[in-house]
Amino acid sequence: MRKLIAAINMTLDGFCNHEAGIADDEIHEHYNELLRTADTILWGRITYQLMESYWPALVKNPSGNKPMDDFAVLIDNIAKIVFSRTLQSVDWKNSTLKREIIKEEILELKQQAGKNILAGSPSLIVALTQLGLIDEYQLCVNPTILGKGLPLFKNIEDRVELKLIKTKIFGAGPIILYYEPAKK
Repeated sequence: MRKLIAAINMTLDGFCNHEAGIADDEIHEHYNELLRTADTILWGRITYQLMESYWPALVKNPSGNKPMDDFAVLIDNIAKIVFSRTLQSVDWKNSTLKREIIKEEILELKQQAGKNILAGSPSLIVALTQLGLIDEYQLCVNPTILGKGLPLFKNIEDRVELKLIKTKIFGAGPIILYYEPAKK
């Protein structure tokens, strides 16, 4: 069975904000390795539009920064499933639009042959958590306190127990906390 990994950047006070994270070479190299272990990424509309507005252009006009340019190519090539009730279409290559999250469809996707599946949108991570579908959480905590913003686990209805399986510390200060759901 393929593993569904929720991987996201957040601030020390639990907010998701793309601009608040540290995006140095070491971080990009880490996410490049993560993308190489996967062949599908699940996003909500907001994250899809944010990523689609930046990375395809970098594929066409590389920056000269190898880790960042490699990330652009990897994210461009991976299969993307976008969950949105408002988008009419998705134009980024290898993208598929779905109107709703259906547990049985995600379970079927996990059963298919292939590499890991990544989830990288706050609302989608919450929905998949509530459905009990996430096998691993990789939370990259940046050494920043915002005080306000979009909380990662907003609207979680039931308590979720997690078990810390490892950590990874980056030179610039971020720490990735790797968790799996605790056995009941």
